[in-house]
Amino acid sequence: MENKSQDIPSTLGKFGEELYGQIMREESPSIKIPQRGKSNVYFDDEEKVIQLGDKFSKRHFLNVAHTKKFMQTVLVASYCRRLVEENKHAGIRELYYALKHTVEGSKENTFDDQIESNPIIEDLETALDILREELNLTADRRGYIYGDVVLKDGDDEFNASKLGRGGWAVPGTVEDIEFLDLNAEYILVIETAAMCDRLIEEKFAQGNNALLVACQGQAPRGIRRLINRLHTEKNLPVYVFTDGDPYGWYIYSTIKQGSMNLAYLSRRLGVPDAKFIGMTMDDIDEYGLQKVTEKLKDMDKKRINEIMEYEWFKHKDWQEQMKKCLKLGVRIEQQALANKSLEFVAKEYLPQKIENEVFLP
Repeated sequence: MENKSQDIPSTLGKFGEELYGQIMREESPSIKIPQRGKSNVYFDDEEKVIQLGDKFSKRHFLNVAHTKKFMQTVLVASYCRRLVEENKHAGIRELYYALKHTVEGSKENTFDDQIESNPIIEDLETALDILREELNLTADRRGYIYGDVVLKDGDDEFNASKLGRGGWAVPGTVEDIEFLDLNAEYILVIETAAMCDRLIEEKFAQGNNALLVACQGQAPRGIRRLINRLHTEKNLPVYVFTDGDPYGWYIYSTIKQGSMNLAYLSRRLGVPDAKFIGMTMDDIDEYGLQKVTEKLKDMDKKRINEIMEYEWFKHKDWQEQMKKCLKLGVRIEQQALANKSLEFVAKEYLPQKIENEVFLP
């Protein structure tokens, strides 16, 4: 991704000029867009991230099946150029409403739902090699960071350990965030806010010199980009702590290798060196948690069988964990550690695993 923000209007302008040139040459205007489906995604064994292949599709204006999406693509590109030129930002929901209207002389709406405009934004990202954030589009904040790091956001400077127990809510766009000072040895990414709150209350960050990042389910782009930047710019190791089930394990793999849906961003969002700290099926025996497991549902078993086939889960240690999960027929949540004591996760479980390097790859 080589584009700089000052080049975005030029890139979008060239996109429009290309379409204009096609029209002037009396050609059918078309837009070339990389395919983002599963069939065009692969695991790059050298870089250890999920990548997008080289398959493309063409969106033609004079094809009835393509015309609406062609129009939507041009509308979104034009709107984003205006945003960047005016140095304004808009939420992806705002973009949807700003562009939604009925086409003059017809009963056809430009957009009928946001589920139509969101993929168009991703089409532009892949087609023009521009980040959504560089198009000045934002998404809702989700997830937060807590720990001894001084951040600069616009004109504001603050320490993320001095904002109360809620930490700093990470915005959808973190490209302009500056790390002014840092006193931490690693990043601990936590699936649930409840567990992160537990660790904050137990003063885990202070006692272990850690930055805590709550992703609150599948990590949003802002969180993943922030983790990627802290890892690459500050050389901080990344440990991921999720529930012991296929959904938690996939959250980990998304942080580590990227996701299939955003394969074109894996280099900027992924952390191939990340380690998985728990929960695992081995934890059940190791910590005597047999009485606090949850029974697997059919959909859980189906999901385990699916992710077992993913190339990036082929490592024998992961295969053993998933087979064990299916054999036992149970899953284990982070909060199950409270069965030992509320302090157990902060005082024993995590410190012991980190000290003894009990990780999954």
